[in-house]
Amino acid sequence: MVASETATGEKVTGDSAAAEAGRDFIRDIVQADLDAGRATAVVTRFPPEPNGFLHLGHAKSICLNFGIARDFAGQCHLRFDDTNPIKEEQLFIDAIQRDVRWLGFDWGEHLYYASDYFEQLYAWAEHLIRNGLAYVDDTPPEAMRSQRGTLTEPGQNSPDRYRSVDENLDLFRRMRAGEFANGARVLRAKIDMASGNMNLRDPVLYRILHTPHPRTGDAWSIYPTYDFAHGQSDAIEHITHSVCTLEFEDHRPLYDWLIENLPVPSRPRQYEFARLNVSYTVLSKRHLTRLVNDRHVTGWDDPRMPTLAGMRRRGVPAAALREFIRRVGVARAYSTVDVAMLDSAIRDTLNPLASRRMAVLRPLKLIIDNYPEGQTETLQARNHPDNPDAGSRLLTFGRELYVEQDDFMENPPKKFYRLSPGKEVRLRYGYFVTCREVVKDSTGTVTALRCTYDPASKGGNAPDGRKVQATLHWVAAADAAPAEVRLYAHLFNRPDPGADGDALADLNPDSLQLLTGCLVEPTLLQAPMGEAVQFERTGYFALDPGSQPGRPVFNRTVGLRDTWARVQAAVSS
Repeated sequence: MVASETATGEKVTGDSAAAEAGRDFIRDIVQADLDAGRATAVVTRFPPEPNGFLHLGHAKSICLNFGIARDFAGQCHLRFDDTNPIKEEQLFIDAIQRDVRWLGFDWGEHLYYASDYFEQLYAWAEHLIRNGLAYVDDTPPEAMRSQRGTLTEPGQNSPDRYRSVDENLDLFRRMRAGEFANGARVLRAKIDMASGNMNLRDPVLYRILHTPHPRTGDAWSIYPTYDFAHGQSDAIEHITHSVCTLEFEDHRPLYDWLIENLPVPSRPRQYEFARLNVSYTVLSKRHLTRLVNDRHVTGWDDPRMPTLAGMRRRGVPAAALREFIRRVGVARAYSTVDVAMLDSAIRDTLNPLASRRMAVLRPLKLIIDNYPEGQTETLQARNHPDNPDAGSRLLTFGRELYVEQDDFMENPPKKFYRLSPGKEVRLRYGYFVTCREVVKDSTGTVTALRCTYDPASKGGNAPDGRKVQATLHWVAAADAAPAEVRLYAHLFNRPDPGADGDALADLNPDSLQLLTGCLVEPTLLQAPMGEAVQFERTGYFALDPGSQPGRPVFNRTVGLRDTWARVQAAVSS
């Protein structure tokens, strides 16, 4: 297993890998196979189809497959299931490789494609025909579906099931040569149309597709189905443990049937685990593709998307996703994970790492009347409250500042400890200030607060021992930098999108709030791309790749817990 380095320079190998590994029933199976001699070395694979970007569900599979190989000193292959050229693009191939590496894993020299094996798969299809285990069927698709029967009624044999071996070989070779139109014929396995498992009712192994392939061009007019290509690709690569999600459990008998009836070089075994489901989230590639194609989002890397690219753009570190997957665990039973668990893993990962900065998202001017006009001073601010080694930075303090609009209420309720007329608060790293006057425009909108400050309270409590109940963040009017801030909420407004029908009907119209008049401390103009910082008292944010010099755009990665919000929720409930 080759260690990798993430985009932030983080290496995942050795002790850190062991610390993230958990015990689960799949790993127990692998250990039992090794102990019993059924396997002497562990080889797993991650086999994405290159028809979209990877999402959280793929992250679980990646962590499991690469993690098993790492834990048992084996290897994990990255293999693209590129058997459907209609939907596949090089864009997706490149994105998948980038995302796997970003998540902290590397396949080394073991990069493969199902298309690498097209010639061998074709030869094995002819092997099945020669042994009377496959036939070419001309039945139209709708008729074929009706002939398959139901869960309670057996299927009906196609009239073409009785074709001779020679006729089937001739037709199959002519299919390959491109003589027939799309959908005119298919190659089916000859198993049992009365089987209780629908996947064994003569499944399709090859279909005609006159579509150029991203890697093989126009070389092929027929392409294998996933069920035919997958197990045989595993066998070619000597995969020992083919780990997939539970929806493929009913496909396992077909997987085994093909392995048993073909002269494959190894005998892999398939094992299933429960796929990841997260509240307020859809992880169906079909739905994600619709979100992109119908322009409900700006693209696959939209920060609201549960794609790895979207989460990376939002500032989520790879370590947070690995921690989330570790907390979720690996189980056999379906369940839905509360999205709050993901947010918690992100916060817990960022809290000890993210530098602290001050940013005012909805500015309200604060004028300190008794501060000398035209004077400024510098204050020293820690970059991290719990890490002295993170150093400090200098902030400009002056007569005119900006604070958050939400930190002021003219007629506050009980337990509101921030600014209000006559109320004294602390300005972070600065002084105690007291609101003396509220300035309003002709419409009655508050435009400024006129305050006084206590010069003896610099950097802490007042000398007379009096204390305040709130500390506010701020920026100085003298050097605050303008910024755009994007506040992202859940893309869906219900925990189970689509439970009553179409998931896209449950889209949250307020999933993005765009703030254009924000002001940030000038150090944020040098914020590293892709590295989240904490806006004090607000949340974690990351610079968006679309930022321009001097005009930063920040995406909210995840919010902080807000005591006042909890109080308001308690009052309203």
